[in-house]
Amino acid sequence: MKSMAGVSASDIKAHLFHEGRLYESYRFFGAHQTEQDGRQGFRFCVWAPHAKEVRIAGTFNGWSGVLHRMEKRHQEGIWELFIPGIGEGELYKYEMITAANETKLKADPYAFFSEVRPKTASVTYQLAGYQWGDRKWQKKKQQKAVYEKPISIYELHIGSWKKKADGRFFTYRELSETVIPYVKEHGFTHIELMPLTEHPFDRSWGYQTTGYYSPTSRYGEPHDLMYFIDQCHQHEIGVIMDWVSGHFCKDDHGLYLFDGMPLYEYKHEHDRENWEWGTANFDLGKREVRSFLISNALYWIEMYHIDGFRVDAVANLLYWPNRPQPEANGFAVEFIQTLNEQVFAKDPHFLMIAEDSTDWPLVTHPTYAGGLGFNYKWNMGWMNDVLTYMEASPEQRKHLHHLVSFSLIYAYSENYILPFSHDEVVYGKKSLLHKMPGDYWQKFAQYRLLISYFTLHPGKKLLFMGGEFAQFDEWKDEEELDWFLDDFDMHRKARMFTKEALHLYKKSRILYENDHRQQGFEWIDVNNAEQSIVSFIRYGKQPGEALIIVCNFTPSVYHEYRVGVPFQTEYIEVLNSDDAKYGGSHQINPKRLQAKEGVLHGKPYSISMTVPPLGAAVFRAVKKRGAKKG
Repeated sequence: MKSMAGVSASDIKAHLFHEGRLYESYRFFGAHQTEQDGRQGFRFCVWAPHAKEVRIAGTFNGWSGVLHRMEKRHQEGIWELFIPGIGEGELYKYEMITAANETKLKADPYAFFSEVRPKTASVTYQLAGYQWGDRKWQKKKQQKAVYEKPISIYELHIGSWKKKADGRFFTYRELSETVIPYVKEHGFTHIELMPLTEHPFDRSWGYQTTGYYSPTSRYGEPHDLMYFIDQCHQHEIGVIMDWVSGHFCKDDHGLYLFDGMPLYEYKHEHDRENWEWGTANFDLGKREVRSFLISNALYWIEMYHIDGFRVDAVANLLYWPNRPQPEANGFAVEFIQTLNEQVFAKDPHFLMIAEDSTDWPLVTHPTYAGGLGFNYKWNMGWMNDVLTYMEASPEQRKHLHHLVSFSLIYAYSENYILPFSHDEVVYGKKSLLHKMPGDYWQKFAQYRLLISYFTLHPGKKLLFMGGEFAQFDEWKDEEELDWFLDDFDMHRKARMFTKEALHLYKKSRILYENDHRQQGFEWIDVNNAEQSIVSFIRYGKQPGEALIIVCNFTPSVYHEYRVGVPFQTEYIEVLNSDDAKYGGSHQINPKRLQAKEGVLHGKPYSISMTVPPLGAAVFRAVKKRGAKKG
């Protein structure tokens, strides 16, 4: 329909797309059910500027595109065609006639649904029609800034959490019956799904995508995934999706050389090729690619009510590949900043989490202050330091003491999430439990100590599935988790410990409200390398709110160990990883500890306690009468 100025709505969209500002490009491109001249059918639209001709081949024309040639509507290479009489569930591909007269069959970059692998066709699908029931969740989300909320994330690979007896996958709907109660029971606030966009190869775990708008059909249809997310929300669980915006796979039917020439990827080989992963890097300098990717982020928020993205491999975006020296990619910086601005304009309470291992400054600072604009970043430095320290034998640890404390030097420079992700338990790195040195009992004691330090250290939390019950083997992506371990006493007790530690985190405002404020943390004694003991305070927002935390990284028990404390009150032990119910040796502090006057560790008072072997003890300061209630 032409407007007064003679410019159609389609022309405006095309213009915005080429400018890199069409942020709902999925409503324009792809296959959409519509009516034309009184007939129902599907309108197809694709961007292929280098193609001589584009046709549509599918089940409705015996896979012969000759019958359905697309019209080139826009000079810059946007092709359209309305096909009457076709409904949902039809298979189709774009038949590209390249400049070199080759014929290529390509899946739709904007397809909403795809055939189950190994097949590769796109499927016509109506996204509309799912009735959401998560109004309450959406409202609740807006009540408090994310920074002051507890966030503990359960990272999940849908294909290998559990499998059916015959080895088949559970569907999105089936999983919602089991995963959600489990996650809730264990005290997690969010589920993070490893990439769910359509991908050909199971073992890429979804990181090599062919269908960015298509949730993988391995586990069901788009509406089934909506149901899963909706159910999560109704049970007060947020859903984060792993989002891979840097690179894509090179399978014939995917985005690679889409119209016979580099289109979505960089033109020059040394910019384009990601040799290590065998993938191609998106050309982030190309405005159409920005429209495609930013639209994709907003699509998952709009259509699937996703609550956050873990943005994969940010380092691969920020720096040009295949360079002798690190060289910043200005296009990527611009893209990331725009992406974050657009996402937060849509949902100010969204989680934009950068998986970034570099020391790039201001990753979680707003774009108007020169930052990249994410609101969270994985603390890879903390994770590497802590795991290196824990993997050393207890007698070696006094020489590595700085590894436990170094993170606090930079803990407040960004908003951090502490990640024990899938990356730490694959490729021979061993599981968290298996990394721990010593005999069977010592391994479990140190696993509980690790979970304690993870829970009590400033920063939000992420744990990969299986970590909660101390899976002994590393992650086996083609099998389900080792659920049989629940028959073993120590694993059952490990699970109980993780559960109680996470519930303590969830119900203790002290442990999350001040996560990103320096005044919320203070060392008591950071220098006791000889005994490998660290002690610190987490302060709440209210006066008199504090938790005293003592972690002992050696097998020695210390009785009447004194630590300095800030308030003259009683201190109650609220968690001890050495408690017999968790499989420990029961060196606990059952009675209230009374603070005594006298300066110690720079504090005006002190308490005397039993410090458990290879364990952590947490004490809550009893608020005195007259102190303000929290």
